[in-house]
Amino acid sequence: MTGTAATARGPLGQLIVAERFGVEVPTFQGEGPSCGHPAIFLRLSRCNLICTACDTKETWDWSQFNPQEVSTRESVSDLVAWVLQSPVELVVITGGEPLLQQRNLLPLVRRLLEEGRRVEFETNGTVMPDPALLVDGVRFNVSPKLASFGMDEAKSIVPSVLQAFASSGRAAFKFVASSVADIDRIAELADAHRLSPVWVMPEGTTAEAITSTARVLADAVASRHWHLTTRLHVLAFTDPKGR
Repeated sequence: MTGTAATARGPLGQLIVAERFGVEVPTFQGEGPSCGHPAIFLRLSRCNLICTACDTKETWDWSQFNPQEVSTRESVSDLVAWVLQSPVELVVITGGEPLLQQRNLLPLVRRLLEEGRRVEFETNGTVMPDPALLVDGVRFNVSPKLASFGMDEAKSIVPSVLQAFASSGRAAFKFVASSVADIDRIAELADAHRLSPVWVMPEGTTAEAITSTARVLADAVASRHWHLTTRLHVLAFTDPKGR
């Protein structure tokens, strides 16, 4: 059994949270356009995809995890108060798939923007964003999942949503890749849906795997004049969980 859009709708004013970090122990964004920037992370629970290569299965795989043990319901006001304990400007909202809860995310994002923070969403690109989120101070790292990531592209590639993000001017498209064949597939998707800018991130959960895969991909990424991103938190910290 997996998380769905229906199961992600908590009471108004509350969010279903898997973990939050970056206040008590500082960290930074490890991927994409803001790689290296100091950041605070709010990881929401529940997802509408079931990627076999997912490294946060505790947000959706109830065959392995008990949702009552790996998630909590937290109020918007409590989450804002937690963020404001830190001077860090960037708040990354990730998942799971955070846009499953965008009804309750709207008041959180408004409050954070009012407090001078900026918000970056990590989304899989299958859920249409509410126009109220397409505002100054909010950016989206859209990460469509390829077949090589263990997901049926008939479900993970949603052209209307990708095109909405592309036309918003507020999105970067970040693909996880493990081979040059993946780079060719990314090029097909980027051309078909006019996705830009494109960032490629090597698949891997260890420093050794990330470095090795980056070297496999680098020439193919460079030849297309795309961006290459690492997973800095995995490289920088002995234990990247919660960092």
